Amino acid sequence: MNDFTDLIRAYALRNALDFGKVDAGRIVPKLFAHGLEKSALEEIMPVIMTIAREVNGLSVGAREHAFAPLASLIPEHVEKEKTLPLLPDARQGLVVTRLPPEPSKHLHVGHGLSFLLNAEYARSYGGKVILRLEDCNPEKCTQAYADSIIEDITEYLQIHLASISYVSDDMPRLLEYAEQLIQKSVAYLCFCSQEQMRDLRHAGKECACRTASVAKTLEHWKEFVKGTYGAGNAVLRHKGAMQSENHVMRDSVLWREVDAVHFRHKKQYRVWPMYDFYNAIEDSIAGVSHVLRSNEFHQRGELQQALRVALGLRQPTVVEYGRFSVAEKTTKGREIRELVESGAYIGWDDPRLVTLKALWRRGITKDVLIALMHQVGLKKAEVVFEFPMIAAVSRKLIDATTERFTFVPDPIEITVDGAPLDLTEIAFPLHPDRPETRTERITPGIVSLSAKDWDTYKGKEIRLVHGYNLQLHATTKEGTYTSLDNKALPKVTWVSTFALPARVFMDDGTWVEGKVFEDVASLKIGTVVQFERFGFCKLDKVLKKGTGQVYEFWFTHA
Repeated sequence: MNDFTDLIRAYALRNALDFGKVDAGRIVPKLFAHGLEKSALEEIMPVIMTIAREVNGLSVGAREHAFAPLASLIPEHVEKEKTLPLLPDARQGLVVTRLPPEPSKHLHVGHGLSFLLNAEYARSYGGKVILRLEDCNPEKCTQAYADSIIEDITEYLQIHLASISYVSDDMPRLLEYAEQLIQKSVAYLCFCSQEQMRDLRHAGKECACRTASVAKTLEHWKEFVKGTYGAGNAVLRHKGAMQSENHVMRDSVLWREVDAVHFRHKKQYRVWPMYDFYNAIEDSIAGVSHVLRSNEFHQRGELQQALRVALGLRQPTVVEYGRFSVAEKTTKGREIRELVESGAYIGWDDPRLVTLKALWRRGITKDVLIALMHQVGLKKAEVVFEFPMIAAVSRKLIDATTERFTFVPDPIEITVDGAPLDLTEIAFPLHPDRPETRTERITPGIVSLSAKDWDTYKGKEIRLVHGYNLQLHATTKEGTYTSLDNKALPKVTWVSTFALPARVFMDDGTWVEGKVFEDVASLKIGTVVQFERFGFCKLDKVLKKGTGQVYEFWFTHA
């Protein structure tokens, strides 16, 4: 069997740089193209797994350094620019799409990808996108959530909105449309209990309430709107087909009474429309040309179409695609709310979440979501991302422009014997591909290494990154200067006595305490940097502590 070791290492490093970690399954097919025989697969797999483990243990910088001399072994990595498919029934300048969130929670990555998809289609056809806040659940919707949604869309996703509206402001018109359905004998007041309705719908049987005359139903409707019957005692239902295979068509509830104060209209209304009712109407009267939505709403489409037909409203073109989610991450508002209220998470921007607030605070830019949106497009199947995929896209976008700094976690001070006394400053490159440098003050003969590096390299010779070489003592926190030559030694990040206290909030919700070179004071809040041998981090805030300051960063990704 040929020696494929270097080739395997090259593909493993390329795979890790692209996706955050090595997927051995992606390497095997590549080797077949280089002459690997299937009969040798059993023998080569242990080699692949060993190299994969080795590469997964390297930092991003170490992977880049190791890949450079091996890059010529594999074909150049070229990505084709992905474009979205044409939009059916679209006319230039006449496309109107909508973003319809309910302001009962903060937006998550699935919302972000869907909203960017709607915005991109509107932009590409010279149309417009509108924001419609579907605030018809006074028990859960709040102004704070509405404001958060608007901020996420306009400031983080940077979507230009043609208009912002609240469904609740259309209540007078929605009440009129409900009355029209009653007059057309398409809706009726039902006084059955929830249990009775559930059982009859399951059996495909009509309830007695459905037989009431239009006149009697209108009388009931007027009392219903006043709140005469009380919450839970009456609902307006669609007169559908109780034997339909689509259970949404089995006389779904269109309006119900809610005993709660609305954040915009207080107690002006006692009854509120359900999703299918107001959604069907709002899409039509707002001039939406294309409804782009995930196919989890597919069954509801039949009812919405039936309501528009009954009311003589225009039908938009509906385009469905698979929902977006991130593996092992919850996006359910109830679950997140419980985690936050219990204190398990610090808030809706906790780094363990994939809310837009969390991604934004960590330093995942909207360009990352745009790139992912173009990758998946209008796929019909559900798209489940793993966070390393998101990190890999982000890394490609920011690596070329992100400046390099140093963070030493859990620092241990080392006294270096024989260090040149005139070595009081060292120039650090801002980026390996650029000539600019920053100059850091150092104290000759005193450096700080991470506790992990000390445990790993004590008794060995190391090189301080961009600094000099020293021989660490095996037992004492001391070392001996050896040379300035850039020899092939383990490279260790370090800071000087002028370093400033810093801490990094990690993606598992823990803090890592450490120190950074003092030039970090030049950074603006919100700047993403790459801490060499540690990862990309975003400066979140600067806290006063005693007479000094502590620089707080949020971990973006490796």
